[in-house]
Amino acid sequence: MGIEFRDLDKKSIDDSDTDFSDESGEMGVLDTDTDDYEEGEPSNMEEAENETIRSNSELDQSDDEEDEVVKAIKVEKSKPRDHPPAITCEDFIVDMSFSPSHNLIALANIMGDVLLYEYNNDENKLLNTLELHVKACRDIEFNEAGDIIFTAGKDKAIIATDVETGKLKRCYENAHEEPVYKLLCLENNKFVTGDDGGTVKLWDLRKPDPFLSIKIGDEHVSDMITNESEKYLVCAGGDGVLTSIDLKGSKIYTTSEDYDSELTCMGLFRSDTKLLVGSSKGKLYLFNWMEFGLHSDEYVGEKHSLQCMVPVTQNIVVTSGEDGILRAAHMFPQRQLGIVGQHSLPVECLDISHDGQYIASCSHNNDVKFWNISYFETIDSLIDVNHKQNKRKDMSNNLPSSSVKNASDFFSGLV
Repeated sequence: MGIEFRDLDKKSIDDSDTDFSDESGEMGVLDTDTDDYEEGEPSNMEEAENETIRSNSELDQSDDEEDEVVKAIKVEKSKPRDHPPAITCEDFIVDMSFSPSHNLIALANIMGDVLLYEYNNDENKLLNTLELHVKACRDIEFNEAGDIIFTAGKDKAIIATDVETGKLKRCYENAHEEPVYKLLCLENNKFVTGDDGGTVKLWDLRKPDPFLSIKIGDEHVSDMITNESEKYLVCAGGDGVLTSIDLKGSKIYTTSEDYDSELTCMGLFRSDTKLLVGSSKGKLYLFNWMEFGLHSDEYVGEKHSLQCMVPVTQNIVVTSGEDGILRAAHMFPQRQLGIVGQHSLPVECLDISHDGQYIASCSHNNDVKFWNISYFETIDSLIDVNHKQNKRKDMSNNLPSSSVKNASDFFSGLV
């Protein structure tokens, strides 16, 4: 499966096969030695390059008028893209979360601390450092109002902290028998947690104990998601099973077929009617909401493990993982759009800002980068359901937020 993303606080990471970028974050370019050719005599490499240029020029003339998406990408690339500067930390960043109401981002690190930053296009200001957990802080989430931060750690504790004062509102010590892996905030002071042993618990911040505990498997709960009604909770497992829980009925609703790899991340689309699930083998599975037993569509994506995804419109998703590249795809119809951004090491998580203007990504290089993705609304509106995708054309157009010069690197990671 490649790099193991779980329990990063006790496993070493070999980056020898993944560091393919220079310090600037741009992709390296093959240095071709042409000293063996006489001056004035074109090399085979030069002839091939000239042929590629001619071919691409002909392609530009024939396809530009047909593909409005390509035109939009070119227009958007010419516009200035302001975004906050990157944040570099001393310790490994396990998770992060944007505030749903303010320009704040909270980072959870392997030491159990939370770093709260205020961001803007000029600078990022560290507002507070909260020493909360005695072991790695594995998940961090703001509540819906944005005034409380919830954290879950390897120390089995769940902590609720007031954002403005930094004071603890509640601490659940030994909340699970196994280390807590995932946390999801719900409405009305409720939240749900999943642990390394496959147990899911439902909590109310006003009460000292969980009011629901369900064992859904033997492996860790890698991700959890629900829709606006919060009737069903869908859990992705390390055992390759998708389990849905009827929160109102306090029971398991459905259990999916066994998939051949870990299910790692999820996202909702089309007004919460479509559920997209990523896997450690790079595949994406599409489910209809409330039909969680078997997927309706399957997409063969990257060769590398997908660790995280974030929906940016009703149709467009950004994914990333082991290879450190953020890729965008339109799902309805399915079309690869290009590279959003890139890190030199694997990406651990993604999140989108409250105004939808930025995506943040954190990597194994202890850094957080911001990507201005406001152009996606324009691109999304131009996707033609009946227009046949020209993959060769897409390879020559990169997305405005990315600094990758060779757009074909986007497709090199696809099966």
